[in-house]
Amino acid sequence: MPLKDLLIALVVIIIWGVNFVVIKVGLDGLPPMLLGALRFLLVAFPAVLLVKRPNLPWRWLIAYGATISLGQFAFLFQAMHSGMPPGLASLILQSQAFFTLGFAALFLGERLRPASVLGLLVAAGGLMLIGSEHSSHVPLIALLLTLCGGAMWGMGNIITRRFGSVNLVALVVWGGLIPPLPFLALSWMLEGPERISQALTHISWSSVGALLFLAYAATMLGYTLWSTLLSRHPAGKVAPFSLLVPVIGLSSSAWLLGERLSAIQGWGALLVMVGLLINVFGSRLSQRLRAALC
Repeated sequence: MPLKDLLIALVVIIIWGVNFVVIKVGLDGLPPMLLGALRFLLVAFPAVLLVKRPNLPWRWLIAYGATISLGQFAFLFQAMHSGMPPGLASLILQSQAFFTLGFAALFLGERLRPASVLGLLVAAGGLMLIGSEHSSHVPLIALLLTLCGGAMWGMGNIITRRFGSVNLVALVVWGGLIPPLPFLALSWMLEGPERISQALTHISWSSVGALLFLAYAATMLGYTLWSTLLSRHPAGKVAPFSLLVPVIGLSSSAWLLGERLSAIQGWGALLVMVGLLINVFGSRLSQRLRAALC
């Protein structure tokens, strides 16, 4: 991969890693469902007036928006509002890789690779360690909500695979039309009109900055650059870069927010990361090892 594309990948990984710290800043001033509604309102408008709708039936756009956009971030924002630290959230959300494999086996009939099963077991052990830490640092409900967010992302990945070749930026923009109204309905029911009014009336500049970053940097710029990389290189060369997102997420959260993991949580996070690495690289390593022995 040329140096220019490596730099593009680095920019995307930094944006997506720091994104979790920015979500935390946004949640300090806005309730989670309202934050989601405003984020995707900014993603969709005015971009839908400038970007041509992808060549997909509306039912698929709705399915995409309901899973990857609405479902994933409704669970993630609520998890972080309930006490999930940003750094750990960036790591645990990568459980989407295993949910994707499970849904592919369940709905598409794909076979699970031995490396994927081993990676899943290792990562599950890490999650059990993180969840076994009985403290207010990571409430169990926050851990479960984050895993639900990963599951929705995984389901969205399976839906996206049905699309074939599609403009990823157009998909994100037009898929962004789906979440605002459901997010607003959830905000009205869970957070109440009085809290919505108070949050909007007293919105701070830090909340505005967080919204702009989430909508335009993390979503629009991030997906535009990522789709550029995917158009130039095989997915197998681009996808492993996403493993650096939790590294940036954990380090930026420690640096900017002072997030510190206990020893048990640290070992759990390490096991999750090892499980992800086994899932991505395990099959290639075993093939090379077999070739070397033969």
